[in-house]
Amino acid sequence: MLNRRQLTQTAIFSSLSMALGTGAVRAEPKFSAEALAVAGPLGDVALGNENAKVTVYEYASLTCSHCAAFHTNVWPKFKEKYIETGKIRFILREFPLDPLAVAGFMLARCNGNDRFYPVSDLLFDTQKSWAFVDKPAEALLNLMRQAGFTQESFEACLKNQSIYDGVLAVRTRGGKEFQIDATPTFFINGQMFKGAMSLEELEKAIDPLL
Repeated sequence: MLNRRQLTQTAIFSSLSMALGTGAVRAEPKFSAEALAVAGPLGDVALGNENAKVTVYEYASLTCSHCAAFHTNVWPKFKEKYIETGKIRFILREFPLDPLAVAGFMLARCNGNDRFYPVSDLLFDTQKSWAFVDKPAEALLNLMRQAGFTQESFEACLKNQSIYDGVLAVRTRGGKEFQIDATPTFFINGQMFKGAMSLEELEKAIDPLL
């Protein structure tokens, strides 16, 4: 008989499915600001100046090693230079590459918008300890205890159909409408860039727009 943790793990992997992808940095076609501004069913969680001249969208997967590298090595300096100074508006959007990434984004969404970035940052920073282990669901549960989840709230979150549908809606629209096939993918005032950008590459794309 399966115990509760095993049932949770089974539920994650039986109910969620995504396709894999990788990418390299290069500029791609430009999309309209109006189209990109349309949020998914769960809404966007924006950081920075609402009236900034530059808006940056990042489509990422919590199990993408390139995304984790960006958020570990580049994100702190990028946030300090551009977001905290009010130069840009930044929005992270869900583009999960696999069932575990779907689960991670659902957990980031479950406790309100003010917990979205703290939880997603935690998951990126500790990716190797939960995404690439023998028992990822159990590891994810143990990690989420640090974010205030109990086993009951953890399981309830992963059974929340509206959050599940909302996460998948963003991913589906990103693939169909914005031609996203790799993570991370950035849009800087509508211009697409694929791959984990360095701070210097971000500066080159953003600074002329300010």
